Amino acid sequence: MLALFLGSFGIHKFYLGKPGLGILYLIFCWTYIPSIISFVEAIIYLTSGDIDFQLKNKVRIM
Repeated sequence: MLALFLGSFGIHKFYLGKPGLGILYLIFCWTYIPSIISFVEAIIYLTSGDIDFQLKNKVRIM
């Protein structure tokens, strides 16, 4: 949901532990390119299962 609502600012990348990409999203947020990319990422995140999400992003869900 972070990628869908705040993805243009890269908040979801900071949450996933990828601050370099988060900063890159912040730098280019005025170009709307991060908005388009984060919308696509949100769809991918929402359609993938929990195990696939964990494997792709190396996130530990408690």
